[in-house]
Amino acid sequence: MFFKKYGDIVVGLFFMAVSAIMIIMAKMLPKSTVMDIGPDFMPTVIGAVTFLLAAILLVLNVKNMKMRVMDAKAEAAEDCDYKRVLSSAVLILIYVFILKPVGFIVSTLLYLPLQMLVLAPEVGRTKKSLIQLLIVDVVFTMVVFFLFRYGFKIVLPAGIFTINL
Repeated sequence: MFFKKYGDIVVGLFFMAVSAIMIIMAKMLPKSTVMDIGPDFMPTVIGAVTFLLAAILLVLNVKNMKMRVMDAKAEAAEDCDYKRVLSSAVLILIYVFILKPVGFIVSTLLYLPLQMLVLAPEVGRTKKSLIQLLIVDVVFTMVVFFLFRYGFKIVLPAGIFTINL
């Protein structure tokens, strides 16, 4: 019941604190002598965006607190889908451990469709949706790879395949 009423407020405060710590720690990284953009750039951007989104979540939920309390009292407690949560956590751990030895492209091409299948509703799994899922997987992986390689000049783990694109 507590989480139903105040869950989004707690999550908003938590992510505001985490993102503030992330920004502070990013500023402690050594400055780059080669480029204007140093290693602190991306963590600072991600921290700022996370802080902004968490602040919006917090403000909107404080604003609608009265309505949320009434909704929480009216609804029965919903069951959490622990199977999906556990499956997602296991997939993330596997992805993290295989990223460096296998490489970004291969590990991401394996991880994304599995994660999307875990999170997708079971009623919507058709042949067409699976094909769309695989297309999104390949396009997203390649866009991120080329964005980091040529946009940010950051080389992602090559792993078992050395790619000279």
